[in-house]
Amino acid sequence: MINHNRAEAIIDLSAIEKNIKRLMAHAGKPALAVVKADAYGHGLIPVAKRAIEAGASWLGVALLEEALSLRESGIKAPILAWLTPVTDDFETALENEIDLGVPSLAHLELIVEAASKKNKTARIHLEVDTGMTRGGALYEWDELVVAAAKAEETNSIKVIGIWSHFARADEPGHEFNKLQHNNFLIALDAAHQAGLNPEITHLSNSAATINDKSSHFDLVRLGIAMYGLSPDVKTMGDSKELDLTPALTLRARLHLVKDVPAGSKVGYGGTAETLTETKIGIVAMGYADGVPRNADKTAGVLVGNKMSPILGRVSMDQFVVDLGKESQARAGDWAYLIGGVVGSHKAASYTSDTCYTADTWAGACGTINYEIVTRIGPRVKRIYLD
Repeated sequence: MINHNRAEAIIDLSAIEKNIKRLMAHAGKPALAVVKADAYGHGLIPVAKRAIEAGASWLGVALLEEALSLRESGIKAPILAWLTPVTDDFETALENEIDLGVPSLAHLELIVEAASKKNKTARIHLEVDTGMTRGGALYEWDELVVAAAKAEETNSIKVIGIWSHFARADEPGHEFNKLQHNNFLIALDAAHQAGLNPEITHLSNSAATINDKSSHFDLVRLGIAMYGLSPDVKTMGDSKELDLTPALTLRARLHLVKDVPAGSKVGYGGTAETLTETKIGIVAMGYADGVPRNADKTAGVLVGNKMSPILGRVSMDQFVVDLGKESQARAGDWAYLIGGVVGSHKAASYTSDTCYTADTWAGACGTINYEIVTRIGPRVKRIYLD
C-alpha cells in the first residue's frame, strides 16, 4: 500500500461552518456557498455538505461538471453553475435540476432549446455586466430580458435570479463599487419593465458581504471568506482582523536534514547561498504539488516552533529551508507550510507572527491567497477534521 502521508492538507470543517454562520449573521441574508475549484482547494463534496449543514441555502460553482459531481454525491440543495460555455450539455443540466447562469442571448436560446427537448422548465439566473467587463450581458441586456420574459410565457424557463459581480469590492469605499451598484439597479429596472420578477437578486461577493450592506439584496455569495481568508489583506485586514478562522493547514515531511557549510550554493541556478554554517531541511513537496516556484525567502515552513525560510528555488517535488544551526529537526518531521495548529484553529493562533499563512505565501510570490489554496495539487492528501 502506498504511504500517502508525504504531504497533507488538513481541512477543519468546523472552521468553515463557523465562518459561514458568522458571515450570515453579519449580512442578515441567506447565503450561497461558493465551492468552485474543489472548494478553493479544500475539497468539493465535504465542504459543500458542511456548508449546507451550516445554513447555506445555495451552492455555487463555476463549471457544470462541478455541479454534476455535487448531485452525484446526493446533495439536493439548489446549485448555480455560472461558467457554462455554449458547448455544454444543457440537457444534462436540466435533468439534474441545476440552475444555469445566462450571460447572453446565445446561451438563452440554447437553454430554451434544451428545455423544449426535455420537456422541462430551465431555472436560470440572468447575468448582467455592471462594469467588470468580464461575464454578463452588456449592450444586449435589454434584448436579453425581453427574450427571457417571452420564454417564461412558454414555460421554457423560469428566471430564478438576476446577478452581477463586483470588480473592486475588496477596496471599501471605492467609487467604482457605487457605479456597479447603480448599474445593477438600472438593469433590474429594465428586467422588471420587461415583465420579469426574479425570486432572488444577488451582487455581493465575500468582500461586499463584509463591507457593504447596501449591496446584499436577497442573497450573499460567500467565497474566500467562508474558508477563513481575507479578500484582500492590504485593504481589509487579515483573517484575525476580520474575525475569520482559516480552515486549511498544509504540511509535508522533511525528507532530509543535514548540516552544510557557509557559502553553500542552494538549488537550481545556485540562486541562494548560506551565509553561515547551518542545518537545512528538504521538504518533500514542490511545484508539482502547488508550491509556487517563484516563492522567495519570506515564505517557508514551521518546524517545531521555529519558522524556517526557503533557501533557493522551489523544485518540482521538493524545496530547501534553513532550519538554523541549532535545530533539532529530524528527517520525517512535519514541516508546516500553512498554519501549524492541527485541530480546532483559533484565529489568534493562526497569524503570520506565529506561523506561515496563505497570505505569507501570497506575499512571497506576488499573488493572492486565493491562488495559493486553489493550486494545491491532487498529490496532496486531504484530511478532514470535524
